[in-house]
Amino acid sequence: MVEAGVVIVAAGQSVRMGSGPRKQYRLLGGLPVVSRTLNVFEGLEAVKEIVLVVPPGEEEFCYREIIKPFGYRKIAAVVPGGTHRQESVWAGLQHFTYPPEVVVVHDGVRPLVRPALVEAAIEAAASWGAAVVAVPAKDTVKLTDGAGFVAQTLPRNQVYLAQTPQAFRFEVLLTAHRRAQQEGFYGTDDTVLVERLGLPVKVVQGAYENLKLTTPEDFTIAAALLGEHIPLRVGFGYDVHRLAPGRPLILGGVTIPWKTGLEGHSDADVLCHAVMDALLGAAGARDIGYHFPPTEESYRGVSSLSLLARVREIIAACGFRVANIDAVVVAQQPRLAPFVATMAENIARVLEIPPFLVNVKATTTEGLGFTGREEGIAAYGVAVLHRT
Repeated sequence: MVEAGVVIVAAGQSVRMGSGPRKQYRLLGGLPVVSRTLNVFEGLEAVKEIVLVVPPGEEEFCYREIIKPFGYRKIAAVVPGGTHRQESVWAGLQHFTYPPEVVVVHDGVRPLVRPALVEAAIEAAASWGAAVVAVPAKDTVKLTDGAGFVAQTLPRNQVYLAQTPQAFRFEVLLTAHRRAQQEGFYGTDDTVLVERLGLPVKVVQGAYENLKLTTPEDFTIAAALLGEHIPLRVGFGYDVHRLAPGRPLILGGVTIPWKTGLEGHSDADVLCHAVMDALLGAAGARDIGYHFPPTEESYRGVSSLSLLARVREIIAACGFRVANIDAVVVAQQPRLAPFVATMAENIARVLEIPPFLVNVKATTTEGLGFTGREEGIAAYGVAVLHRT
């Protein structure tokens, strides 16, 4: 697999957006735009490092408000941009831990890019040296003479509108930028710098929904594409843990007297884990393994109720509150009916919602399967969220 580094360019001044926060920090579907963009690249296996380029003086703000709350692990650096986009990309190229095989340049305000599109650009760059994601022009394109008159009508079947991501072999883009600096040339994208070297640039079919958010109207379209008008979101969670001697049995924050307990890195509260995954799924915020990896020593033996509190903060940052939760614990033994009300109360308290919005049930499998053989306990959870 080709390994890639990514430069996310989010150093724009938002002049055309009007008053309010910069466009890269405005909320879209409950998340800052640049966070939605980072989520795409953070989740790609081929991407090893990300350099985020922001307006000068806003590096600490991005660490505090964007990177830390969402737990991004691939950010190699947050660096100040220049007065021109080309200078911002150059700044980003200097801050990889090691030179990647392929470098991807992407606009921080193109949050709707599909992961498959990024992967296609990376593969094309590895094969051809440079690649640009682009879409065919829908309208007839007129070249003007500068005085407001048509000088030429371009053949529409040959006209493509360039987007990002744009991907390059690292040395190709570095060389192109150095040449442009030497000659004092400024381009509106990075592929034009490579074109000036006489090298081929492969076109990768883009997507019309891969919008660059530049004006308020762009936000309206993006919100519609995300389904922001849909008030409710539903998530499903599942978890299972093995029963083992010498471990406490904790379900929904309740310690249940029993001869065996659940094995796991944390307290192995299978009910809380299923509920957390349902909540994260409904918010579109990945899963508990991503946010609380079992390789992280700080989570060893931790109470899952404390992790649930963190999940509450994550979904709140995404612009959601809990509408209701329904969960079921599957265990042959022990009998859980006397404890389910307290489990529900614990979950409701941590999520800061009324207890009647949380329902916990317990059932057996009539002796069938691993739960029936008392080898483990499973839990399922469904969460409904509404926008705040």
